[in-house]
Formats: sequence, structure tokens, C-alpha cells
Amino acid sequence: MAVLISIIIPTYNNLENLKNCIVSIQNQEFENYEVWVIDNASSDGTPAYLQSLKEPFYWRSAPDKGVYDAMNKGIALARGEWLYFLGADDMLFDTTILANIFSKPIATDIKMIIGKIKYNIKKNDVVYTNNKNGIVSSSWSKKLWIKNSLHHQGVFYKKELFLQRNFSLQYKILADYALNLQLYKMKVKVKAVDNIIALCSTGGLSKNYNWALYKEEIKLKTTESSIVLKPLFMMIGYTKYLLKKTVL
Repeated sequence: MAVLISIIIPTYNNLENLKNCIVSIQNQEFENYEVWVIDNASSDGTPAYLQSLKEPFYWRSAPDKGVYDAMNKGIALARGEWLYFLGADDMLFDTTILANIFSKPIATDIKMIIGKIKYNIKKNDVVYTNNKNGIVSSSWSKKLWIKNSLHHQGVFYKKELFLQRNFSLQYKILADYALNLQLYKMKVKVKAVDNIIALCSTGGLSKNYNWALYKEEIKLKTTESSIVLKPLFMMIGYTKYLLKKTVL
């Protein structure tokens, strides 16, 4: 029997994009999934829309403390062996992506599956990628200490990784980055796939190029390593801030 995938979607007053996100899941050839939409008490009709959905779509609507709090709530509710976090304004890339990754057995020692994402770049968007088509690869290497080379829309996590940890609410923008650094230090076994997993909006939290972003990056890197390295992380952060380049 195929593994069960739990897809967790935080949302707040983003109904039209959420509908597109849901359709991208409903159209999947792979059907062994459940979806938890965690809504921050939206006032745009989101709860009524969610009420119209049938299993395996589930939802909760109540005030929360932000995206990572919503993700943590989803983790607690999820029953799947694998967890996947998708933004309400993102979509699965095509109808075959889940089948391509999960139709065949995955080695038991694999705890993360990482792949590519593609930004849905529109006119006047400011997104820094290595190519003009918006495709960004994930990387599991020491480069993670320089920049967040993983994107939560391009990562499937084994649920067991969250038995002793959640997304830290001390980070408002980069809690997923902090988690990835923790897992990298643990030498978690990763499988890289050459698939584009999601089509992503350019409006994510960490695409706002203000100093708060880089300040948080410096803090989490120092916390996960050593205070001795703080000057190095400050130099890297300040350089990226001046260049207005994303940490993702």
C-alpha cells in the first residue's frame, strides 16, 4: 500500500489563491493523501469554502500566531508518514508529481525528499534565481550555512522528524531555515529528486528584503552553531542585505 502523505496549508484571507492550490491537489494522479488547511480565522469566505470540501480535505479555523504556528497545528493533526507544507498561494507543479515521487518504495533510512520549485514570476517581481525561468534547485550541503538552499514547498519531511521538535515560534520569517539547519547537523539522510515539485508565488514572507529578515538569519545561524561565528554571519547577512538578495 502506498504511503500516506499529509499536506499542510496555512492560510489567511487568501481564498481565491487557496482554491487554485486545492485544485492542484485534487488533480493529482496519486490519491493516498490527506490535506489539513489551517486557517487563521479568515473573514473573506474561506471557512465557508472549506466547509464545502469533502474528505480527505480537513480544516481548522481559529486565530493563530502566524504561519509557523499554523504549520505546527497541522503537524499535530497529521496522520501521514510524510509531511508536506504548501502555501495557499502555491500549487503542486503538475498532476503527476506525487505519483512520480511516492509510487515506488522509499528506503526506510530516508527522512527527507528534496526537489526543485519554480517561481511564478510576474512583471516587476524581484526574485533572484540562477536562471530566467524561475526554477530553483534544493541543496543539502554545507552551503546551507550560507543561505537557505531548501524551500519548504520543495521538501517532504518524514513525520518522525517532528516527534521531538516543531517550527520554532521565536522566528517569524525563517523558522523553516532553522529547522533545516538542525536536521543538517543531525546528518539526516536525504533523497534528492530531479522533479519540480511546486509552482510558487513570489510573495512569501522571506521575500521582503528588509533588515529584519537578515537579522533573524544571523540570529538563527548563531544559535545553531557558535557565538564565535556571529561576526561571519553578520558580514554575510549585511552583504546580502546591501545586494538585496534573497536568503532562499
